[in-house]
Amino acid sequence: MSLPTLKRQLRGSGIALETGPVLTRLRSPFDHLADGLATLYGEYTLGDPDGFCDFDCEIGSPGGLRRWLAPQAVFRIQGSTPFLPLARHQAVAMMEWGLNWCVSSHCHQYLIVHAAVIAHGERAVILPAPPGSGKSTLCAALVRRGWRLLSDELALIDMASGDLVALPRPVSLKNQSIGVIQAFAPEAVFGPVTHDTAKGTVAHMRAPTDSVARAHERARMSWLVFPKYQAQSAVQIDPLSNGAAFMALAQNSFNYHVHGSRGFDMLTGLVELAQCLRFQYSNLDEAVDYFAGLAASS
Repeated sequence: MSLPTLKRQLRGSGIALETGPVLTRLRSPFDHLADGLATLYGEYTLGDPDGFCDFDCEIGSPGGLRRWLAPQAVFRIQGSTPFLPLARHQAVAMMEWGLNWCVSSHCHQYLIVHAAVIAHGERAVILPAPPGSGKSTLCAALVRRGWRLLSDELALIDMASGDLVALPRPVSLKNQSIGVIQAFAPEAVFGPVTHDTAKGTVAHMRAPTDSVARAHERARMSWLVFPKYQAQSAVQIDPLSNGAAFMALAQNSFNYHVHGSRGFDMLTGLVELAQCLRFQYSNLDEAVDYFAGLAASS
């Protein structure tokens, strides 16, 4: 779809964006959001915007004088507005956060963990971590060195099989991490840099082409790694007991409470089959070498 066609479509009936198992109808009158979509999602499949979609979203203007005095953007899903408006120049970042919210708040057919997920062949690493841990920086570096991106933010665990379902979307980077990854992987494509958000400066790295093309491929968790960036630190690996790993994984889940005993059984089974580690790093080349060793292990 050409950029002029994309802008016209977004202003009208919208586009139906396919990201893994999720189909989202998007509409927006903002040309800069269309520019961001073209940069970050130009290789994704589009569905029929007039057909069924899991979510019906609009990033538009709020009503009243704000439309003219201090231009803002608001995220709407099927008529409701779950978030406060943001400055209009933050519309692309708002779209990404809104799409994450749609999945984490509604897709309860999965057990959802706040974690990055990468895979080598059919074996996957789940990387759960709180903000500021260096999770997304590590994820971005690894997928630029041959690992397949399943997700930067949301680990989707199939409740029937325990498979990890791919949801490859752009990798969210903040503040100094943006420059770090741009220097580490100059070939990586970034969307617009958004300043003055609640998280500081934010930019999104486009998902690798291969990861997007293989969005239908599932993986099995082989490693559960809790990363932590520590300046001037050598790579440090500490084994984690199954009990501690389970608790940390449950605490990072968005909907563990929804699944009750089934969620407990699922997480217990996954943890028992995985190698569980705490991983401290500062140098990305050293971190990538360590993960290459994991991929080569039996």
